[in-house]
Amino acid sequence: MPSRPPANAPSAPIPSAAGDRRDYYRIDDRIGLEIQRAPAETATHSSPYNDDHLGSLRAELRRLDQDVRSQLATLAERDRLLSSLIKSLNGKLDTLARIMAFEQNPLQPEHWQDVTLSEGGVAFTDDEQAWGEGDLLAIRMTLPPELFQPQAVARVIAIAAGSAGKARFHTEFTEIHDSDRQQIARHVMRWQIRQRQKE
Repeated sequence: MPSRPPANAPSAPIPSAAGDRRDYYRIDDRIGLEIQRAPAETATHSSPYNDDHLGSLRAELRRLDQDVRSQLATLAERDRLLSSLIKSLNGKLDTLARIMAFEQNPLQPEHWQDVTLSEGGVAFTDDEQAWGEGDLLAIRMTLPPELFQPQAVARVIAIAAGSAGKARFHTEFTEIHDSDRQQIARHVMRWQIRQRQKE
């Protein structure tokens, strides 16, 4: 009988099957974007952004968050007001943690750029010789105002010529944690809400 992984073990990125592409809603947004060539040891799921030492802490935080959420469902049946308060406090702590992490590693101005983003991939502008079709990239995004920082491995699937030595690179995510994809989904949904409020 196969042994189960420890409760606090981080989940592995989920490969995206090429034949299982969905039509995700795309938004044009300005986000923080850090790009590196994906390391050869991508299959080990190690992060190229020098934050692997925080992996166990993040896994523990996810476990505690799941515990709180599961208890909230039961509490809501007994005391909706208290449940709502705890949910707000949990969200406040989560936001504070993201702010502290971002302040420790702020992005430089050149890392902020206009992109087209969806749960399935991201399109961005870079030097025309920077990447080639089929290249695998390790990507970390910073999504304001929530400051989510999802990471993914993405493949360059198309390149469109630009001007002044630039090109538009279209990528699809080939490996991404389900929690990171959910962060992108929430960001896209909130972006849509903000756009409707402006109309």
